[in-house]
Amino acid sequence: MQGDQSVDMVGEMDFAAMLEASLEENAVERGDIVEGTILSIDNHGLIVGVGTHDGFVPRRDIERLHLTPEDYTVGDQIDVTVIRAEDDEGNLVLSVSQARQNEDWRQAESLMEQDEIWQGTVVDCNRGGLILLFGNLRGFVPASHVMDLPRGMNEDDRKNFLQRYVGNSMEVKVMEVNRKRRRLVFSQRDAGRESREARKESLLDELKEGETRRGIVSGLRDFGAFVDLGGADGLVHISELAWHRVKHPSDVLNVGDEVQVYILRLDEEGKRIGLSLKRLQPNPWTLVDEMYHVGQLVEGVVTRTAQFGAFVSMEPGIEALLHVSQMSDPSPMDATLVASEGEKLLLRVISIETEKQRLGLSLKEVTDEERERWQAGHVEQQQPEEQPEEAAPALG
Repeated sequence: MQGDQSVDMVGEMDFAAMLEASLEENAVERGDIVEGTILSIDNHGLIVGVGTHDGFVPRRDIERLHLTPEDYTVGDQIDVTVIRAEDDEGNLVLSVSQARQNEDWRQAESLMEQDEIWQGTVVDCNRGGLILLFGNLRGFVPASHVMDLPRGMNEDDRKNFLQRYVGNSMEVKVMEVNRKRRRLVFSQRDAGRESREARKESLLDELKEGETRRGIVSGLRDFGAFVDLGGADGLVHISELAWHRVKHPSDVLNVGDEVQVYILRLDEEGKRIGLSLKRLQPNPWTLVDEMYHVGQLVEGVVTRTAQFGAFVSMEPGIEALLHVSQMSDPSPMDATLVASEGEKLLLRVISIETEKQRLGLSLKEVTDEERERWQAGHVEQQQPEEQPEEAAPALG
């Protein structure tokens, strides 16, 4: 009898252990993603069986997927996320939208790990940046990671600028994935940089030194102009803009201008493209021997001065030197005290070295009489021709 009771007690203990183990296997925690079976459907949502538990999916959660409870069928197997272990009635609170989002989080993490570019559509913007849909998630592109956003804009102007992206597709890279904080952050700038680098490498393979290409002026700096050749920028150094001296690239170009450029040099290691505008223009020095001779009086404009002399601009785009020793007798100690930028001078040609592209001028070898005759000749040229007097009408 006692033996039978012992057996019964052991059996009860085994059953209790088995029950506890079964309950542990079926235990679910907040955040778990599990498969369940739809048990019933009504206007308020879905009742889903998860192991030994029943759970409730609210209608508002289903509507986040742009669906209604009527889009589901009793008996369907669906993935759900556990939002709360139990509500006031002891049921699980479940979410189908968050379960769907889990796959999106995994994809975002994969994109970030692989450092891949993804293309999405901008659905909204605010003063901080742009909103993109990523499956069932909303991702954010901070304004600082939007390409070509001008600096120093006020809030209204910045929002107007960002608004232009709404409804358009955009290539981005994943910067941050944080499921707990529900943060998904993208960068258009990083994606653009990588795409541009790839296009630049491809373009470098195509280009040949000595050929000409059309491009768009994309930027101006003190040292030159950047020209977009269709995926990569090349630099026209300020010395290659024109045969004459250029103070600033904005004197000859504007951003957005379409120009034809000469491929001057290619640096594949540094991935640099050197361009020239002046190499596609006639070299004015080839005309010097036809236009000038030693002893000739010429007029020019001082473009810059230094202690040793002044540079003078002459037609057709030639810069000649007026050395300090040719300014006066005795020679001044500093040429900047005698000539000033923008001043027009009458000078005599004293040397021509076409091959070295040098032309020497003198101020002191021009006499006062020559200056007077030159001035008188120019004044006479500017006077309008005398018109013949009309005959007086005959008096009747």
